[in-house]
Amino acid sequence: MSKMSYSSASMGSGSRTARRTVEFGRTYVVRPKAKHQATIVWLHGLGDNGSSWSQLLDNLPLPNIKWICPTAPTRPVTALGGFPCTAWFDEGELSEDGPNDVEGLDASIAHIANLLSTEPSDVKLGIGGFSMGGACALYSAACFAQGKYGNGNPYPINLKAVVGLSGWLPGARNLRNKIGSNDAARRAASLPILFCHGQCDEVVPYKYGERSSQMMISAGFRYVTFKSYEGLGHYTVPKEMEEVCQWLHTRLGA
Repeated sequence: MSKMSYSSASMGSGSRTARRTVEFGRTYVVRPKAKHQATIVWLHGLGDNGSSWSQLLDNLPLPNIKWICPTAPTRPVTALGGFPCTAWFDEGELSEDGPNDVEGLDASIAHIANLLSTEPSDVKLGIGGFSMGGACALYSAACFAQGKYGNGNPYPINLKAVVGLSGWLPGARNLRNKIGSNDAARRAASLPILFCHGQCDEVVPYKYGERSSQMMISAGFRYVTFKSYEGLGHYTVPKEMEEVCQWLHTRLGA
């Protein structure tokens, strides 16, 4: 069980500065059942917690992967009229323009990077997630390529695989302008990404997943696999998880 606080200065009323502390919930870990070859942080969706995904991941036929399933902080969410629930960042209306809550996104993906930072050096590192968790995973991919968080601080993790289910990339429209340097282009071109999205998703519309994948490809991410599922809403099905397993097995050799 681990809790971690993230403090940041955000502008309060007038010239005063208010401190905002975000406390992450419990982290659940699924140990590898065979030789440890890869570690993946997996991120739940809005209002969920790490426990439900850890149970599902524990049953996947991927014995060489260690799964780390953190729980997001509880915060007021604009899209829910300010109702507080577990959320990786605040989200209002879905948009391909810049994310509304860069501070919240950066705090969450820094927490994820911190969870991966103590893994053995010979273990491959990945991030995956569902819905808002998928958005964080894809945002992590963008920060990995750029070599920095949204706030400009260096991004420290060498990612080898990213999976986004029923998600989107916050700020996808601006991505192409940010991957200009040779190093950034090389990192983008080297990172395998799996996008899966249901065509009948009523929460995160299918077009957002499809457009995010297209914008990542046009920004220089060469290894993007996009899978669409006819009749699938905002949830996962065994066929989708089987394809995630196959893809991870191929990409990580796990």
